[in-house]
Amino acid sequence: MFSKETLFALSLFPYLGFLWFLTRCGKTPPLALIGFYFLLVFVAVTIPAELYAQHIYGKSLANVDWLHGGAELFLTISNIFVVLGFREAIIQYKRSSSQSNSVETRKTVKN
Repeated sequence: MFSKETLFALSLFPYLGFLWFLTRCGKTPPLALIGFYFLLVFVAVTIPAELYAQHIYGKSLANVDWLHGGAELFLTISNIFVVLGFREAIIQYKRSSSQSNSVETRKTVKN
């Protein structure tokens, strides 16, 4: 029905919508948001790498290890940004939660 290339291209539109909503909501941790946007760099690197692998080696990108690994590096960086961004948000939430609990405890003790 659809080729893998067509599906790959069509998948970009829902992802751009996802990015639009994440950005617009304003609640996504900044570093995580950078990671989600950085995934577009992975896509931008993967497409020419695939074309290069086919043209030079006559193989798909997955079968040219050095080229595939180089492209996957961008996916790994993207994932690291997302994880560190949400980790930072969780740490900040726990910190603010424990501070508000200690303020509530002090108010209760004084009364």
